[in-house]
Amino acid sequence: MSLEKQVIDQIKTAMKAKDTISLTALRALKSAFMLAKTEAGATNTLSLEQELKIVQKQVKQRKDSADIFIKQGRQDLAEPELKEAAVLEQFLPEALSEEKIEEVVKSAIAKIGASRVSDMGKVMGVVSKELAGKADGKTIATIVRKNLL
Repeated sequence: MSLEKQVIDQIKTAMKAKDTISLTALRALKSAFMLAKTEAGATNTLSLEQELKIVQKQVKQRKDSADIFIKQGRQDLAEPELKEAAVLEQFLPEALSEEKIEEVVKSAIAKIGASRVSDMGKVMGVVSKELAGKADGKTIATIVRKNLL
């Protein structure tokens, strides 16, 4: 079953339970799926990889918003954003630990023969494809940079 169908089922469940936070997050995700399908040059169906990217983007948006609200001292606005992010994270695969990400990064560096920070883009390309949906790009970039210095 595709992520989109799972989201629709979760929307029905949230409606029955009158769970407004989950409902808001799930509707936003469904909307993002629909927008991706109607973009110019897009097909009528989304691959699992595309769906995961959309979910990751939505989670990142919620977390970034929450960070901004917390910095502004608006905990009342940050809480719903964090709860929505938690609802959306259930659709993502289990995140890898930093140790496992580091193993993948080291093997990619060895495979490419990267030795300088200027090779970071090449390493990021390989690692990002391999860890698509399993790790955050920011975490990957930090670990790549640390291993190339």
